[in-house]
Amino acid sequence: MKCPTCNETLLMSEKNGIEIDYCPSCRGIWLDRGELDKIIERSVAQDSSSNNSNFNRPNKEHYKEQYQSKKKSFLSDIFDF
Repeated sequence: MKCPTCNETLLMSEKNGIEIDYCPSCRGIWLDRGELDKIIERSVAQDSSSNNSNFNRPNKEHYKEQYQSKKKSFLSDIFDF
């Protein structure tokens, strides 16, 4: 399949059970029907689980240590090419 933007051949990657077509030239990302819904469902599930973990927050020093580095979301894993 060709990229609609630059006519380069798209490459396919499967991450976490989601097929993503991407263009190595313009870095465009193309999803098949239903793939965006899967991404949204997993993102909502991850957000709700991380919100529940905030209720048992450790002391301030541990909190600072935990969040000094940027938290990685599952979306960064999916779109890491």
